[in-house]
Amino acid sequence: MKKIFLGAIVISMLLSGCKVFQSMEKSEPVQEQPQTKVFSTQPTETTRENPSSDVMYEETDAPVRTQEESFTFEQRDDATKYAGSSFFVIIGSFSSSDNANRYKEELTPQGFAPIILHSETGYYRVCVGSFTEETAARQRVHQIRNDFPKYYDTWLLIKK
Repeated sequence: MKKIFLGAIVISMLLSGCKVFQSMEKSEPVQEQPQTKVFSTQPTETTRENPSSDVMYEETDAPVRTQEESFTFEQRDDATKYAGSSFFVIIGSFSSSDNANRYKEELTPQGFAPIILHSETGYYRVCVGSFTEETAARQRVHQIRNDFPKYYDTWLLIKK
């Protein structure tokens, strides 16, 4: 019975496919409408004092998202190294340790020194900086957002 039902589905799909092709052959081709293009006629000239300092994006002063939670360090060496830090710059968050480690490996060639934190919520946070003062941590978040626009969602984790 299942074979008959499956065969009927396959045959109906084949027949419906043929109808589509037949209707495409009978229809007349669609003629494209010419598009009107609008150009500005006023030249805009700007004189820059230091063109080498130009960037391809605007600096963002978007508020820095913060979250307070408890966590443990994935490697014991990191726990002693960052024991005095209370503010951690988070560039990625994953539910899987393997994914966090893969992301960590992607960040290393870009000049980051990432570590992984395992939060109380179960997520693995990829951290690229730790600070004792909040202002320095916020400055680092803004620097990452400006230097690496693809990491615009970098945020600040505050140790409970």
